[in-house]
Amino acid sequence: MDWNSLFAARARDRGGAELAAILGGVPEGVLGMTGGFPNVATFQTSVLADIAGRVIADDPGVALQYGPSAGLPSVRAYLRERVFALQGRRPGEDELIVTSGGIECLELLCRTLLEPGDVVAVEAPTYLGALMGFAHYGASVLGVPMDDDGLQVDVFSDLLAGGARPKFLYVIPEYQNPSGRTLSLARRSALVELCRRYGVLIVEDVAYRELAFAGDPLPSLWSLGPDVVVQAGTFSKIFSPGFRLGWAVGPAPLLAALADAKQNTDQCASALAQRMVEEYGRAGHFTEGVARARALYASHWAALSAALAEWMPEGVTWSEPTGGMFTWVTVPAEIDVRALRPAALEGGVAYVPGRPFYAGDEGHNEMRLSFSHLGEAELAEAGRRLAGVIAGALDASGAAAR
Repeated sequence: MDWNSLFAARARDRGGAELAAILGGVPEGVLGMTGGFPNVATFQTSVLADIAGRVIADDPGVALQYGPSAGLPSVRAYLRERVFALQGRRPGEDELIVTSGGIECLELLCRTLLEPGDVVAVEAPTYLGALMGFAHYGASVLGVPMDDDGLQVDVFSDLLAGGARPKFLYVIPEYQNPSGRTLSLARRSALVELCRRYGVLIVEDVAYRELAFAGDPLPSLWSLGPDVVVQAGTFSKIFSPGFRLGWAVGPAPLLAALADAKQNTDQCASALAQRMVEEYGRAGHFTEGVARARALYASHWAALSAALAEWMPEGVTWSEPTGGMFTWVTVPAEIDVRALRPAALEGGVAYVPGRPFYAGDEGHNEMRLSFSHLGEAELAEAGRRLAGVIAGALDASGAAAR
């Protein structure tokens, strides 16, 4: 078979190779700061085993059966109350659906909203999986630069004033993947008003919102502008990614269209996963579980931050996250971090190069480090190893220049 001749154009574009490498792990002996995987210590396995047994035994007609595309009624009712408790605004019955993880919400939005050639605005850098999804649907991606306070709303305003008309803007306001940055309160309000004025939908990804380990929570974009924001949430980071469960909150007409689109994807999210999240949440386990995750990731970041401060050579900078799983490292411009990867693996450490997180050619001297998976001692050692690799590359660059 000539497989290449059979593949559709979008399948011949192997843009997923970078993501597959992240998910595929690292060689033995290498300290990997690659995938944003929740730490196994955050999984409350005995609690989950008990809930699974009870739900399967007591409610098999629901938990083991097909369900409505929008989600089980009892689960949607629970999630509306949970959103209200965490964000101060209660979605209406027709303003929330259940999805198979946060990434499916993005898929449904693309399927529902995008035509080939449409423009999608994103933070630069942004989540690699989202960029892949937008490209899959033939969108033209417009990157908006960030700084330490998140998306530069004034730059986005200038782009809109200059005639840019994106179908939507995709943002991760808290502890952003990949940069670890958080959108400031002033910029949140300004962004909502700006998008309302120009009729631009905001797609708010809140995957990391609950994983704060410093500061008070800021209002979500959806709570500030429910008329112009659709929120994509996931339980992968605070419950378990193995259940593949998330939600979408937004304007009722859009949510109805997403539910219709879901009938042509997986038809319905796992009913067992939905019932387990509902039982877990109604019993109060999220309170304890999320608190444990926050404390764990805070200690992990402290270990890595200390190592970076102690060992990194002059000219290397990094973001200072107050939650989540990532920091964003920038090295001097003469270093290409993708070309540096073999030396890093040989030195026993792995990272994700920055360029795939951009729609353009930026990021050659930037990298993402995840501190969720490794322990404190491993992160301290990983930071030392990485600093040594970068210092060696700088020395070699200086010698070549001489």
